[in-house]
Amino acid sequence: MQFYKKRDFGTFISDSFGFFRLYGKNYFKNYILLNGLLLILMVVVVIFGYRELFSQLFGSNLNGNASYMENYFEDNLGMFIAIGILTFLLFVVLMILNYLYPVFYLKRLSSGQQKIGTDDILYDFKSNIGRIGTLCLGMIFIVSPLSLILIGVSYALVFIIIGLPILLFVFPTVFNIVNFLMYDMFNSKRGFFESLSYSIRSQFSYTNGREKSPYWKYWGATLIISIILYIITTIFTMIPMIIFYASIFTSAPDGEFEQNPFAGTMGIMFFVVYGISMLVSFFLSNLMYVNSGLLYYDSRTDLHQQVELAEIDTIGINE
Repeated sequence: MQFYKKRDFGTFISDSFGFFRLYGKNYFKNYILLNGLLLILMVVVVIFGYRELFSQLFGSNLNGNASYMENYFEDNLGMFIAIGILTFLLFVVLMILNYLYPVFYLKRLSSGQQKIGTDDILYDFKSNIGRIGTLCLGMIFIVSPLSLILIGVSYALVFIIIGLPILLFVFPTVFNIVNFLMYDMFNSKRGFFESLSYSIRSQFSYTNGREKSPYWKYWGATLIISIILYIITTIFTMIPMIIFYASIFTSAPDGEFEQNPFAGTMGIMFFVVYGISMLVSFFLSNLMYVNSGLLYYDSRTDLHQQVELAEIDTIGINE
């Protein structure tokens, strides 16, 4: 697959799925080796840690004790702090690996490497640790606050008719800017602010300034992929949840569900289903990140001609 080339709207969609037909086996093999243990730990924390929290929350005040939850939190404060810290750390590390793994994988493919191993990706993480730290700080203190403000304003406008259409434009655009920022920081020599500037400008115009704006095809490709993933995730999670609630209503003793729906075996099943849906979401999100990579390589018109000339030279050598 050629990465540095111009694509139209339909090609972005087809090539995103085509990527996994070509490289999916190796891609997810490395993904599982890198993220597997962390994903399992996250699911375990969700199943057992938050099951305990929700079980106590819904089972509180059963005997008319108004201070039940307050006493429970005081008695188990250490446990909640430990679970909260563990969850936060796992989530941060997972986000770093989940976001940057596609960046490093596609970078190696675009440079001509065909067989990529876990050691290659680990080397990329280790050799770019400084830039990763800079990216994280910039995301936390600059990009995230600005994004939250923009999305918050868009949500507020939902209460008037114009709000919903604005959200449909804001979410894909912000998502593309964030992903372009990550791809550019590790595919160019630009610093954080230069890459952020490029990621914003490239949504609306090509660097050569001679071609029409790519905004609509970038926005449309991201929106369509998002809708596809939303439908898949919804179908996957809704069917088990329907079965879960149906089994409770048909098998639980009278009044038990109303008192504590998260107690017992069914409570564990509820969070197992939730944990599995988290795993599915993490895996499916790779389609979004790969699509963003194809958008980014489309925007790098400065490298398109170089790649084409290199391919012509290679053909000449082979002949």
